[in-house]
Amino acid sequence: MDIVQFLENKTILVTGTTGFLAKIFVEKILRIQPNVKKIYVLIRAMDKQAAIQRLHEELIEKKLFDNLREEWAENFNSIVEKLSPIPGDVSCENLGVHDFDLSLLPSFSRRYDIALAVNVFGAKHVAEFAVRCVNIKMLLHISTAYVWGNMTGIIREKTFSMDETLNGSRKLDVNEEKLLVEELMNELREKNASKRESTIALKILGLQRARLHGWPNTYTLTKAMGEMMVQHHLKQNIQLAVMRPTIITSTYREPFAGWIEGFPPRTMDSIAILYGRGRLKYFLGNPNTILDMIPADMVVNAMIVAMAVHANQPNSNKIYQVGSSKKHPMSYSDLRRIIVSYFKDSPWINEDGKPVKVRQLRTMGSTASFHKHMRRYILLSK
Repeated sequence: MDIVQFLENKTILVTGTTGFLAKIFVEKILRIQPNVKKIYVLIRAMDKQAAIQRLHEELIEKKLFDNLREEWAENFNSIVEKLSPIPGDVSCENLGVHDFDLSLLPSFSRRYDIALAVNVFGAKHVAEFAVRCVNIKMLLHISTAYVWGNMTGIIREKTFSMDETLNGSRKLDVNEEKLLVEELMNELREKNASKRESTIALKILGLQRARLHGWPNTYTLTKAMGEMMVQHHLKQNIQLAVMRPTIITSTYREPFAGWIEGFPPRTMDSIAILYGRGRLKYFLGNPNTILDMIPADMVVNAMIVAMAVHANQPNSNKIYQVGSSKKHPMSYSDLRRIIVSYFKDSPWINEDGKPVKVRQLRTMGSTASFHKHMRRYILLSK
């Protein structure tokens, strides 16, 4: 199958557009197939003008689009005109979209409160929105490989049943979880709790509920619930592909190597950056632990292939795990060796224009050694 040809004259709706992975996805589509018909991008904004402003500031004007800018030069604007911003919000019914003709789309096509709104009910709203689109070809849902929590051994590409839990102790009722959040928020309002107090309380609730049901944290719980929602609310005749990437890192090659967004960046990139700046000298972790990292552009490639494979293919619903540890395992000790070597050869330049000298990154292999180290600093600070 010619995937580039498949994308020609296609209409795509992208949610979470201002997020890290979605930006790389949008740029890749425009770069490999400038004859895509239209890419509708859902952006949280008050109105169309605000959505246009965010589109330009948070996507088009980013360094990520420099290759497109250079390649198309004076025709660059005609390429990015394929991007059509839609003000909306996945946490709202109908994605917060008003007065929009769904036939234009392809027929189709941690705080606990926030995690529920985006990862769970956001997924539900996307599925319901897709059902109302008259020309939809397929829906691609981005989840995470860690929806199965701390399970070890072979983890198959199995779907979740509605109300399923990892420990099987009780049913997972999504509406009950929402009610618990609302009750806690009402209590916090009655107590005139500060924003910080409310954030802490809602984070604690999410962690408690996750562990009650067998998940290690709020993120993995709500992403699993999101998969349940999509499967439950999507019509059987709409093709669904669920992508479960592992730890997403900066780009490997496209549109150029090492692109990451946000400072400090997330996940493993933050370890490298903090070490290079001289801020990280100790790290808690088993040196032999395998880190399953996958560059963002490789995830995007898998997403595009899944779209091409499943569009117009009846009964082709699939789950894809996207990771690296099977063929290219990397341990904590490998990561430490690589970043130490890199910053010794290419030191970070600080605000004064001077190179930051780094020392060997020490790994603490147990919580006991970490606590012993921390007690030393507590004693010194008294």
